[in-house]
Amino acid sequence: MMKEQIQQHVKNLLAEGKIKGFLGLRQQGTDIGPHLFTTADELEDLSLGDRQDPGDSRYPLDKILKRIAHKYPTDSFGVLVRGCDERALQQLFAVSMLHRDRVIPVGFACPPELAEQHQCWKPFPDALVAGEPSPGIVSGEDAVGSQLDLLGKLQEWFDTFDRCVKCYGCRNICPVCYCHDCTLEEAALLPTGEIPPANPNFLMTRAMHMVGRSLCIYCGLCEEVCPANIPLKSLYKLVSKVVGQEAVTPEGRAAQQEEAAVSGQRAAAREQRVVGSGQ
Repeated sequence: MMKEQIQQHVKNLLAEGKIKGFLGLRQQGTDIGPHLFTTADELEDLSLGDRQDPGDSRYPLDKILKRIAHKYPTDSFGVLVRGCDERALQQLFAVSMLHRDRVIPVGFACPPELAEQHQCWKPFPDALVAGEPSPGIVSGEDAVGSQLDLLGKLQEWFDTFDRCVKCYGCRNICPVCYCHDCTLEEAALLPTGEIPPANPNFLMTRAMHMVGRSLCIYCGLCEEVCPANIPLKSLYKLVSKVVGQEAVTPEGRAAQQEEAAVSGQRAAAREQRVVGSGQ
């Protein structure tokens, strides 16, 4: 049902000339991958990235869209988004890597089981076209971070760092990695040709970059591609707490969202009382 709703929505956007193309996922046989749809007929092959399990074929579409937009700077495009993809878009808008007025997000909600798997605090986008929003899942616990105090057990992370093979998979798939000159390729900071890389330079340099600039959207793509199964989201949460940026962690974002909702309810109640007293 969600796929049909999105197909129709995109067909309308194409027919009305609002977009030159729609960046989504196409299924051919058992293969699912990114595709720029430019005709209504092509949309018959649209996929939401659920090959066998929900969300098991996710891609950083926002990052791919950045390259397309660079090639066609005056055209508008639609893009398939989940909640985390929309957060990535906001990051790219903020640094002018994409122009807000030339991107039309077409969003759908993640199912509760996927939200729980990734501990997603907002598993649906604001630009929701299909699906029902499910509550965010934030437990405050994770595979490694729950066993650590901020500094006392850092040695456990050093052991984890030793598994890194410096494949750059985490950087390459990250939807909000947009630097033209990557610090992770600076030989002065991170000598090349060392496998495993100097511990803990590689992962800690990336963690500080992601946290220090409030980039991480906690989509979990970096963990999915890591051949060493390093729990990178846990590392970014830990570093956020160490440097005093807990507000940008999923727990912090969820708290802000809850506070905003409560404030909205209080404002509505006050307005209702004012209206009632005027009568």
